[in-house]
Amino acid sequence: FFHFYAGICSALKLTVPSHTIHGIEGQPLHLTVDYNFNATASEIQIIWLFERPQSNPKYLLGSVNQTVVPDLEYQHKFTLIPPNASLMINPLHINDEGNYIVKVNVRGNGTIAASQKIQVAVDVPVTKPIVRTEPSSGVVEYVGNITLKCTVGRGTRVVYQWMKNGKPLHASPNYTFS
Repeated sequence: FFHFYAGICSALKLTVPSHTIHGIEGQPLHLTVDYNFNATASEIQIIWLFERPQSNPKYLLGSVNQTVVPDLEYQHKFTLIPPNASLMINPLHINDEGNYIVKVNVRGNGTIAASQKIQVAVDVPVTKPIVRTEPSSGVVEYVGNITLKCTVGRGTRVVYQWMKNGKPLHASPNYTFS
């Protein structure tokens, strides 16, 4: 179930499923775009741009009718199959996080245009956690403390939750968390 957002300029309607899309690093990501217009078209132009905060937008690729013109630097990463305006990013990298701008121009008696912006957030899968004990030799029952340290090598939006016998542990005189 998608909520569709429409950018309407004259007789051209451009829709995207969401203005924020999460993708997974190393996986393909499909940015779905639909457009329709109530005019006669002699040319349909689709342009995709990419921008990061505080930087100028970069041209990724574009098309006029069925002819795609990629930026040679990115031609193996981004795919557009006109007249479909959707963009395929494959594979997705952490550096691909940012705003993707799609613009569609339709030329008939005049030119009508519409654009949409999609923010892409890239999630890095969390690696297997590593748990270390200090001291490493263990603790004699009822004497002294033991510290358990959990770390992960990679991952975005990591949340730690300690469990004992399948139940969450909470701070108490016996347990402290940092």
